[in-house]
Amino acid sequence: MKLPTPFVRAATAALLLVAATVGNTAEPPADQAAIRQVMMAQFDKPEARLAVAPVVVVGDAAVAGWSQGDRGGRALLFRKHGKWQIAACAGDALKEAKVLRDAGVSAGDADRLAMNLAKAEGALPADLRAKFSTFDGYLRLDGSGQHPQEHKH
Repeated sequence: MKLPTPFVRAATAALLLVAATVGNTAEPPADQAAIRQVMMAQFDKPEARLAVAPVVVVGDAAVAGWSQGDRGGRALLFRKHGKWQIAACAGDALKEAKVLRDAGVSAGDADRLAMNLAKAEGALPADLRAKFSTFDGYLRLDGSGQHPQEHKH
């Protein structure tokens, strides 16, 4: 029996999500679930399903890879007052400890985050990792996950 392509894609995304969660035991599952929930609430659409994996957490900072259709990227999140908030979206820039430090992650946490992210992404298929590089630029978001408002004088 041959399964329809959308079903195969959805099943593959679900398996990758489970594999990333199971294989990434350093992060508390509650943090991973909360981060996925924040990202799904912000970006998931019925016509363009969002997959979030891997999720790497160090202290109060996290980087999550995401894919949606043939595109993807990474999100930087911070825990503030016990809740995860998306601070930025980018492509490969969020793999670099220097960029993470410049975004407000402490030096030690930025180094660990970059190292753990490389390890977690290394376990994913090459075509999925390639999607994370398709996000062009570096987009800062306010605490609600929206683009900051322009101030006009």
